[in-house]
Amino acid sequence: MVTLDIFSDPICPWCYIGKAQLDAALLDAPDHPFQMRWRPFMLNPDMPAEGMDRRAYLETKFGGQKGAVDAYMPISEHAAQAGVEINLDAISRTPSTVDAHRLIHWAGIEGVQQAVISALFRAYFVDGRDIGDTEILGDIADACGLDASLVQRLLRSDADRREIFEMDAAARGMGVTSVPTFVVAGQHAVPGAQPPALWARVIDELKA
Repeated sequence: MVTLDIFSDPICPWCYIGKAQLDAALLDAPDHPFQMRWRPFMLNPDMPAEGMDRRAYLETKFGGQKGAVDAYMPISEHAAQAGVEINLDAISRTPSTVDAHRLIHWAGIEGVQQAVISALFRAYFVDGRDIGDTEILGDIADACGLDASLVQRLLRSDADRREIFEMDAAARGMGVTSVPTFVVAGQHAVPGAQPPALWARVIDELKA
Protein backbone atom coordinates (compact mmCIF):
# COMPACT_ATOMS: atom_id res chain seq x y z
CA MET A 1 0.00 0.00 0.00
CA VAL A 2 1.03 3.60 -0.63
CA THR A 3 0.12 6.25 1.93
CA LEU A 4 -1.82 9.22 0.58
CA ASP A 5 -1.90 12.00 3.18
CA ILE A 6 -4.58 14.56 2.43
CA PHE A 7 -4.27 17.93 4.15
CA SER A 8 -7.65 19.61 4.11
CA ASP A 9 -10.29 21.59 5.96
CA PRO A 10 -13.95 20.52 5.79
CA ILE A 11 -15.07 24.09 5.01
CA CYS A 12 -12.69 24.38 2.04
CA PRO A 13 -14.70 24.14 -1.20
CA TRP A 14 -11.63 23.14 -3.22
CA CYS A 15 -11.06 20.27 -0.76
CA TYR A 16 -14.64 19.13 -1.36
CA ILE A 17 -14.18 19.29 -5.12
CA GLY A 18 -10.75 17.69 -4.90
CA LYS A 19 -12.10 14.76 -2.89
CA ALA A 20 -14.92 14.21 -5.39
CA GLN A 21 -12.43 14.13 -8.26
CA LEU A 22 -10.12 11.75 -6.40
CA ASP A 23 -13.11 9.53 -5.58
CA ALA A 24 -14.03 9.41 -9.28
CA ALA A 25 -10.53 8.20 -10.15
CA LEU A 26 -10.56 5.60 -7.37
CA LEU A 27 -13.94 4.32 -8.53
CA ASP A 28 -12.36 3.56 -11.91
CA ALA A 29 -9.38 1.87 -10.21
CA PRO A 30 -10.77 -0.31 -7.40
CA ASP A 31 -7.37 -1.98 -7.07
CA HIS A 32 -5.62 1.34 -6.38
CA PRO A 33 -2.70 1.17 -3.93
CA PHE A 34 -3.67 4.13 -1.73
CA GLN A 35 -4.12 4.07 2.00
CA MET A 36 -5.66 7.48 2.67
CA ARG A 37 -5.12 9.54 5.81
CA TRP A 38 -6.87 12.89 6.25
CA ARG A 39 -4.73 15.47 8.03
CA PRO A 40 -5.83 18.75 9.65
CA PHE A 41 -5.09 22.15 8.15
CA MET A 42 -7.32 24.91 9.49
CA LEU A 43 -8.12 27.78 7.15
CA ASN A 44 -9.12 29.85 10.18
CA PRO A 45 -7.24 28.62 13.26
CA ASP A 46 -8.24 31.78 15.14
CA MET A 47 -11.96 31.51 14.38
CA PRO A 48 -14.10 31.95 17.54
CA ALA A 49 -15.62 28.72 18.82
CA GLU A 50 -19.10 29.93 17.86
CA GLY A 51 -18.03 30.76 14.30
CA MET A 52 -19.30 33.85 12.52
CA ASP A 53 -21.81 35.03 9.95
CA ARG A 54 -20.63 33.72 6.58
CA ARG A 55 -21.34 36.89 4.63
CA ALA A 56 -19.37 38.98 7.12
CA TYR A 57 -16.54 36.43 7.06
CA LEU A 58 -16.28 36.37 3.27
CA GLU A 59 -16.48 40.13 2.85
CA THR A 60 -13.81 40.61 5.52
CA LYS A 61 -11.55 37.97 4.00
CA PHE A 62 -11.92 39.07 0.39
CA GLY A 63 -12.21 42.83 0.83
CA GLY A 64 -15.92 43.38 0.32
CA GLN A 65 -18.88 41.85 -1.47
CA LYS A 66 -17.36 42.03 -4.95
CA GLY A 67 -14.18 40.33 -3.78
CA ALA A 68 -16.19 37.53 -2.19
CA VAL A 69 -18.27 37.04 -5.35
CA ASP A 70 -15.15 37.04 -7.53
CA ALA A 71 -13.47 34.49 -5.26
CA TYR A 72 -16.41 32.09 -5.22
CA MET A 73 -17.53 32.33 -8.86
CA PRO A 74 -14.79 29.94 -10.09
CA ILE A 75 -15.73 27.49 -7.33
CA SER A 76 -19.33 27.26 -8.52
CA GLU A 77 -18.21 26.95 -12.13
CA HIS A 78 -15.63 24.27 -11.37
CA ALA A 79 -18.08 22.29 -9.23
CA ALA A 80 -20.62 22.34 -12.05
CA GLN A 81 -18.02 21.18 -14.58
CA ALA A 82 -16.95 18.37 -12.26
CA GLY A 83 -20.54 17.31 -11.54
CA VAL A 84 -20.15 18.10 -7.84
CA GLU A 85 -23.29 19.14 -5.97
CA ILE A 86 -22.66 22.35 -4.07
CA ASN A 87 -25.16 24.77 -2.52
CA LEU A 88 -23.26 27.81 -1.32
CA ASP A 89 -26.46 29.80 -0.72
CA ALA A 90 -27.46 27.33 2.02
CA ILE A 91 -24.42 28.20 4.15
CA SER A 92 -25.19 30.88 6.72
CA ARG A 93 -22.25 30.52 9.13
CA THR A 94 -18.53 29.89 8.86
CA PRO A 95 -17.69 27.61 11.78
CA SER A 96 -14.54 26.91 13.69
CA THR A 97 -13.36 23.53 12.39
CA VAL A 98 -11.34 22.43 15.42
CA ASP A 99 -14.09 20.07 16.57
CA ALA A 100 -14.69 18.74 13.06
CA HIS A 101 -10.98 17.94 12.83
CA ARG A 102 -11.14 16.18 16.18
CA LEU A 103 -14.00 14.05 14.82
CA ILE A 104 -11.98 13.28 11.68
CA HIS A 105 -9.04 12.25 13.86
CA TRP A 106 -11.18 9.89 15.96
CA ALA A 107 -12.82 8.50 12.81
CA GLY A 108 -9.35 7.59 11.56
CA ILE A 109 -8.70 5.61 14.72
CA GLU A 110 -11.98 3.75 14.22
CA GLY A 111 -11.45 3.15 10.49
CA VAL A 112 -14.34 5.30 9.22
CA GLN A 113 -12.47 8.43 8.21
CA GLN A 114 -13.62 8.38 4.58
CA ALA A 115 -17.27 8.16 5.61
CA VAL A 116 -16.94 10.99 8.13
CA ILE A 117 -15.12 13.25 5.66
CA SER A 118 -17.82 12.66 3.03
CA ALA A 119 -20.56 13.34 5.57
CA LEU A 120 -18.92 16.57 6.76
CA PHE A 121 -18.53 17.89 3.22
CA ARG A 122 -22.13 17.04 2.36
CA ALA A 123 -23.47 18.51 5.59
CA TYR A 124 -21.69 21.81 5.00
CA PHE A 125 -21.68 22.27 1.22
CA VAL A 126 -25.01 20.68 0.31
CA ASP A 127 -27.22 20.88 3.39
CA GLY A 128 -25.78 24.10 4.83
CA ARG A 129 -25.42 22.63 8.34
CA ASP A 130 -23.17 24.19 10.98
CA ILE A 131 -20.38 21.61 11.33
CA GLY A 132 -19.03 23.51 14.33
CA ASP A 133 -22.11 22.46 16.32
CA THR A 134 -21.47 19.47 18.59
CA GLU A 135 -25.01 18.12 18.09
CA ILE A 136 -24.55 18.08 14.32
CA LEU A 137 -21.15 16.48 14.68
CA GLY A 138 -22.77 13.86 16.92
CA ASP A 139 -25.37 13.17 14.22
CA ILE A 140 -22.62 12.73 11.64
CA ALA A 141 -20.69 10.43 13.97
CA ASP A 142 -23.80 8.31 14.55
CA ALA A 143 -24.56 8.05 10.82
CA CYS A 144 -21.01 6.83 10.21
CA GLY A 145 -21.12 4.11 12.86
CA LEU A 146 -19.40 5.92 15.72
CA ASP A 147 -20.76 6.19 19.25
CA ALA A 148 -22.49 9.57 19.10
CA SER A 149 -22.86 9.97 22.86
CA LEU A 150 -19.15 9.24 23.37
CA VAL A 151 -18.20 11.65 20.60
CA GLN A 152 -20.32 14.40 22.13
CA ARG A 153 -18.75 13.83 25.55
CA LEU A 154 -15.30 14.04 23.99
CA LEU A 155 -16.24 17.19 22.10
CA ARG A 156 -17.36 18.83 25.34
CA SER A 157 -13.90 18.09 26.75
CA ASP A 158 -10.49 19.22 25.51
CA ALA A 159 -9.58 15.73 24.24
CA ASP A 160 -7.08 15.98 21.38
CA ARG A 161 -7.69 19.73 20.91
CA ARG A 162 -4.03 20.57 21.47
CA GLU A 163 -3.02 17.73 19.16
CA ILE A 164 -5.08 19.18 16.31
CA PHE A 165 -3.31 22.53 16.62
CA GLU A 166 0.03 20.75 16.78
CA MET A 167 -0.74 18.75 13.63
CA ASP A 168 -1.88 21.92 11.90
CA ALA A 169 1.39 23.63 12.87
CA ALA A 170 3.39 20.61 11.71
CA ALA A 171 1.69 20.74 8.31
CA ARG A 172 2.64 24.41 7.93
CA GLY A 173 6.16 23.58 9.10
CA MET A 174 6.58 21.02 6.33
CA GLY A 175 5.54 23.59 3.72
CA VAL A 176 1.79 23.13 3.32
CA THR A 177 0.40 26.59 2.61
CA SER A 178 -2.96 25.81 1.00
CA VAL A 179 -5.47 23.00 0.78
CA PRO A 180 -6.12 20.50 -0.51
CA THR A 181 -2.55 19.24 -0.57
CA PHE A 182 -2.00 15.56 -1.27
CA VAL A 183 1.28 13.92 -0.27
CA VAL A 184 2.05 10.60 -1.95
CA ALA A 185 4.23 8.13 -0.01
CA GLY A 186 5.40 10.89 2.31
CA GLN A 187 7.47 12.44 -0.48
CA HIS A 188 5.59 13.82 -3.47
CA ALA A 189 3.22 16.76 -2.90
CA VAL A 190 0.29 17.27 -5.25
CA PRO A 191 -1.37 20.62 -4.50
CA GLY A 192 -4.88 21.62 -5.43
CA ALA A 193 -8.06 19.94 -6.64
CA GLN A 194 -6.72 17.67 -9.37
CA PRO A 195 -8.81 16.08 -12.15
CA PRO A 196 -9.45 12.32 -12.20
CA ALA A 197 -7.15 11.92 -15.19
CA LEU A 198 -4.13 13.06 -13.17
CA TRP A 199 -4.93 10.58 -10.40
CA ALA A 200 -5.34 7.82 -13.00
CA ARG A 201 -1.81 8.55 -14.24
CA VAL A 202 -0.43 8.55 -10.68
CA ILE A 203 -2.10 5.22 -9.95
CA ASP A 204 -0.76 3.71 -13.19
CA GLU A 205 2.76 4.89 -12.37
CA LEU A 206 2.58 3.45 -8.85
CA LYS A 207 1.39 0.11 -10.17
CA ALA A 208 4.18 0.07 -12.73
